[in-house]
Amino acid sequence: MQKELIMVIDDESHILELISYNLEKEGYRVIACETGEEGLKLIEKYQPDLIILDLMLPGIDGLEVCKKIRNTESISGIPIIMLTAKSEEIDKVVGLEMGADDYITKPFGVRELIARVRALLRRIIREKEESGLIKIGELTIDTESYKVYKNNKEIKLTSKEYELLKLLAINRGKTLTRDHLLDKIWGYDYYGETRTIDVHIRHLRKKIEDEDREPKYIHTVRGIGYSLYYKGDDEYA
Repeated sequence: MQKELIMVIDDESHILELISYNLEKEGYRVIACETGEEGLKLIEKYQPDLIILDLMLPGIDGLEVCKKIRNTESISGIPIIMLTAKSEEIDKVVGLEMGADDYITKPFGVRELIARVRALLRRIIREKEESGLIKIGELTIDTESYKVYKNNKEIKLTSKEYELLKLLAINRGKTLTRDHLLDKIWGYDYYGETRTIDVHIRHLRKKIEDEDREPKYIHTVRGIGYSLYYKGDDEYA
């Protein structure tokens, strides 16, 4: 199941329930609320992966919420899908100018909304990877600064541990043999044993896994090597 956290803000309870139910059915985690004020507090607290935001909200409307998100450094990069009953072109333009990433008009089809959510999440992941960030589950690998974070906290790795994690992450979902890992990280001139890989994998697991005996990231493929993916991710599980 996918584990992305999605924030839904809409003052129509039946719409809120409809969206939440279908997102959860698709495997997403959902936080829902009916006002912009509450939404902003929850967004800063939980840092969702994507926000579905209704334009017409009581109190602080959707445009103002969108503006506040884009002007708050800690949450400014979160993608936003604007949701509204209005269909005039001017409303769409204003929403996008305020910083919304996509726009869908009520009434909408559930399949279309889910498709927009998936597409936007894929695009954001691709853009982060191209910018030097590789994000897998709670891990973020910054290939420009050579740093690794888990839940925004830096994990101290040795240079070999970092290169090993990065190589596995770049080949996410693929099984890499011990010989391949040894050649790529230590070089063809290295006359070590493949046991070197097992030792480094064990150290890596202790640093990045919640429980190294039940890994969520680095998985052993018996008799072959290792594969890195986030356990529970539909694409790789």
